[in-house]
Amino acid sequence: MKVFYSDIQTKHDPQMFLVSGAPQPSPEQPERATRLLASAKAAGLTEEAPKDFGVGPIARVHTPEYIAFLSGIYERWQRIEGASPEVIPNIHPDRRDGAYPASAVGQAGYHQTDTACPIGPHSWESIRWSANSAVAAAQAVAAGDRGVGDRGAYALCRPPGHHAFKDLAGGFCFVNNSGVAAAELRRTHERVAILDVDLHHGNGTQGMFYDRNDVLTVSIHADPVRFYPFFWGHADERGEGAGLGYNLNLPIPRGTEDANYMPVLEQAIQRIDAFAPDALVIALGLDGFEGDPFGGLRISTEGFAKIGQRIGQMNLPTVLVQEGGYLCDDLGTNLERFLDGFANG
Repeated sequence: MKVFYSDIQTKHDPQMFLVSGAPQPSPEQPERATRLLASAKAAGLTEEAPKDFGVGPIARVHTPEYIAFLSGIYERWQRIEGASPEVIPNIHPDRRDGAYPASAVGQAGYHQTDTACPIGPHSWESIRWSANSAVAAAQAVAAGDRGVGDRGAYALCRPPGHHAFKDLAGGFCFVNNSGVAAAELRRTHERVAILDVDLHHGNGTQGMFYDRNDVLTVSIHADPVRFYPFFWGHADERGEGAGLGYNLNLPIPRGTEDANYMPVLEQAIQRIDAFAPDALVIALGLDGFEGDPFGGLRISTEGFAKIGQRIGQMNLPTVLVQEGGYLCDDLGTNLERFLDGFANG
């Protein structure tokens, strides 16, 4: 099994975000990627650098307006007298169907839902190469280039992506790498399912495919009634238009442990089986771990092995896309155990 990753992905180095209104150091640090890469190799994966696919794969799932914003906003922001070192919004529209602002400040508010997605001097480079890793993994899976007995490929995407909508960044995310991978798989597969096992609801992924019936979106996450992203991820969100019935949210109580998580995973897999996809994308969050700094769920290291094993038993061509999972002593071990479980499912 291969792990796709570029060192360019570490250039994005966000310095802060707001927690209950107070500035805090960002937990989405470059060290996440280097630790996860070392653990992927320890699990026996072969590292391969992706090639540069340009913005085409990103443009399949994001608007040109948004891509222009991401690629050019930092340089424009620096021309504002007294502006912050990173692009951080300080105003948000009360609607998104009105006029599009011409100012950098207005566009930051329009395209960044919160303060957890600051844009620095090298952010766009890292964002693009994170997406390149997702595309490379999807192409490897589509081509069957996975090795004897391998079920998939691992895209070590950093920065992560599942909170990014078609034209919105948020929650450390800019380009929706899981969406990029699914769109790439759709070039060769009629139906693709996305299963999100991150601590937080994959609101961007849901929004991206909410009116489509060719991509099924399923998310298991801490109940958003009192947890980020708050406004999305509730059980009554089922899709709309052609996509009605093609979105399933499975919110679970904060503090859920392994024993109560696995039956919910079975519910998710039953829905995916009913969709009969040709390929699968796993939005792999490791932040449900009992020792993760966000502390939302109580999944153990052995629990990640069981989750990986059960997903592997689905025996589908699978792209594993890295989402959350933050710096703690067991971050790398959790990935190793998940990958071992997946390979031996």
